[in-house]
Amino acid sequence: MPRKGEFARAWVQPPVVDPPPSRIGPRVVQAPANATRPGGVIAVDPSPFRCAGLVGELADEWVSYARLTGSKRLTLGDYRTAIVRFATWLDRHAERPESLTFAAAAPDVAALIRDWARQLPAAFRPGSPRPAQLTENIRALIRLRAQREDVVVGDEVRRLLVGPPLVRRGRTQELDEFTRQDRKTLVRAAWADVRALEERLARGAALLEAADGDPFRHGPSLANLLWTVAHDAERLPSFSDLLPLFPSWPAPLREMVDLRGRRVRPNTAIWQLSSALASLLFPRAEDLQAFRVLLVAATGHAPEELTALTEQDIEFTDGGVRLTLTKLRARQIRYRMFRTRETVAHDAYGPVDTAEVLRRLTAVGQQARDALGRQPAPLFTCATVWHSGQLRLRTFNSGGQGHFGDWVRDRGLTISGRLDLRRMRKTVKVEKAVTLRGSISDLADDHTAETFWGHYAHGTTLHLISAQAITRAQRTWLDRALAGPIVLDEPATEHLDDDRALHALGLTREQVEQLRAGEMDMGVTDCRSPYSSPYTKTGELCSVAPLRCLECRNAIILPSNLPQLLLFADHLAAPRNRLPPPAFHAAWGQSEANLHALLAERSPTEIDAARRRITQTGLRLQLPLAAFTEFDR
Repeated sequence: MPRKGEFARAWVQPPVVDPPPSRIGPRVVQAPANATRPGGVIAVDPSPFRCAGLVGELADEWVSYARLTGSKRLTLGDYRTAIVRFATWLDRHAERPESLTFAAAAPDVAALIRDWARQLPAAFRPGSPRPAQLTENIRALIRLRAQREDVVVGDEVRRLLVGPPLVRRGRTQELDEFTRQDRKTLVRAAWADVRALEERLARGAALLEAADGDPFRHGPSLANLLWTVAHDAERLPSFSDLLPLFPSWPAPLREMVDLRGRRVRPNTAIWQLSSALASLLFPRAEDLQAFRVLLVAATGHAPEELTALTEQDIEFTDGGVRLTLTKLRARQIRYRMFRTRETVAHDAYGPVDTAEVLRRLTAVGQQARDALGRQPAPLFTCATVWHSGQLRLRTFNSGGQGHFGDWVRDRGLTISGRLDLRRMRKTVKVEKAVTLRGSISDLADDHTAETFWGHYAHGTTLHLISAQAITRAQRTWLDRALAGPIVLDEPATEHLDDDRALHALGLTREQVEQLRAGEMDMGVTDCRSPYSSPYTKTGELCSVAPLRCLECRNAIILPSNLPQLLLFADHLAAPRNRLPPPAFHAAWGQSEANLHALLAERSPTEIDAARRRITQTGLRLQLPLAAFTEFDR
């Protein structure tokens, strides 16, 4: 125990460790594969740049980011693009690119980053979100470096990290849905491709049964060559040793090369033959595009969800098919049941049956999935023959040979707008919105309501439907506001028996007699149809008379109603003085306005005569008991 005045360390000071030396050479990451895209190697090489030191620091954090997050190839490629763009700009605009580093205060790297971000939007279309994404990628890598304890990051650069985004995030241009005609065209072409694929595979199966065996022992006939593709695909590159020169090929082989519908070249004829033979046994990428179109049209789900389906994700039932759909971006797994249509034969102009499409997809791709040997087996499996002659089984990739736009153009289809299969999903969403009459909770069953408002509610059809709904609502209220009571003067009441007057007023002779006899007097005005009031259920006596008679289209105001109108005007004075102006206007504003317009058409002599009649006869306003309760609110 130390004595008084003596001090001892309560902790052991760690040894001083020199920082690790800077890495030299390209930085390489291995991008993981997923259900739709293969993995691969991505590299960032600082050596071609004058600012190689700064690029190396960013590349080191890029490697760390890849290890920490396990991001996909597309994300890692975006970060690499940001590094390359930033480094290219620094080489052109920085005074001393060789001396740039995040650790030193000079040169000011933070100022250079701001200058780069300021000019970056000029390289893209107006409103593009890409500049903001690239600048945020650079800031993310710097932020990752600033969290490390074995490196130094300058204060100016650190202040750059806590500030607002360097570039305002743009907005993507929303895709519009396909027109109804375009959708029919796509579905019709997709079904034609499916039938052609099934016929081609059936031809291949029949040809394979007729094969004698190994073409090196039984001769290079078409069936024997197909046998090699099915049972000994590793020997496909040796076809060049087995076959003569292209001009000497027999007619069946020449016809097989023409199967792909492309120009035959002697120097690539063997590769074209191998590709054609493989297409007799396995689907091609463009063949699977047809199933992709049909499934999106049938389910309305995202294309990437459907192309990622495996055999374990589908379960056929008596009533249809049950799917397990994985949405990677939302990190959600959902289960959907799709009912089978009553009709077995599919009509290309009608709805698409999900269960039927999946059964046919499962059948045509069975041999390809068996050859791939992956568990769980992906439904979208296709075959490709490389130019080296090697046969490769792989999952469907929407890029390259599986591009939707190429599929449309190869078939000579005329489709308006951008060629993007996501428009088909929007088309289904719009049809669902029309069917469900805009119930957002049902429309956003595979995403959030905010996503629907942001990405799916901007289509042309929904805009038109919304405009029509608004127009109908405006027309309804406008008609209600304009279709007020009918006012008749003395000359008009004398000609009520005229047929033209009856037709214009919508009255019958019996109703005219009832009006003259006072049988349709509702207290303030007369009514031509007390049992079809716009305020009460049809068939029941109007429950709001006479309080709303001055706003009702069924009301008929005769000259004899003037005393009741004056009494009603006196009665409205009490609530006008008692209620706040907004409350009075909401409850009685329209009635008071109509009443003032009616009284303004009467002469002072008529009004004085009506006042004398009220005084002489002791007239009182006949209101139901409930009316006094409403007035006193």
